[in-house]
Amino acid sequence: MRTLGIDYGDARVGIAISDELNITAQGLETIHHNGNDKIVLKRLEELLKMYDISTFVVGMPKNMDGTDGERVEITKKFIHKLKCKFNNINIETIDERLTTVAAHKTMNFLNVSSKEKKNIVDTISAVYILEMYMNRQKQSH
Repeated sequence: MRTLGIDYGDARVGIAISDELNITAQGLETIHHNGNDKIVLKRLEELLKMYDISTFVVGMPKNMDGTDGERVEITKKFIHKLKCKFNNINIETIDERLTTVAAHKTMNFLNVSSKEKKNIVDTISAVYILEMYMNRQKQSH
């Protein structure tokens, strides 16, 4: 069973997926939805048919001081939609502070062009979200 990492944003959603043993995470894609969650839900449904996924891990956009930011409520509404549509999938959240910063540092290190950065930053952030979750799971066992 695989785990799917989700970096939920206003216009784009980064998706990462684990291998079957939940050891590694790799970026899968960025879904461009421009505020239409139906596009995201439809694509997640397609991914569920392609992969044996047991868990969605959604990044929770907390403020640097740990308080809930304005995006937290929007993300919670999206998670509610996930729970309604995919009631047989385990849905977890993880604090995603600094994942976008880490993604930009990684892209700078790899000399990714400015044009490409916009297309892959969400996917790389989703990889970091998924890796944080998988590391937490390993520590708790």
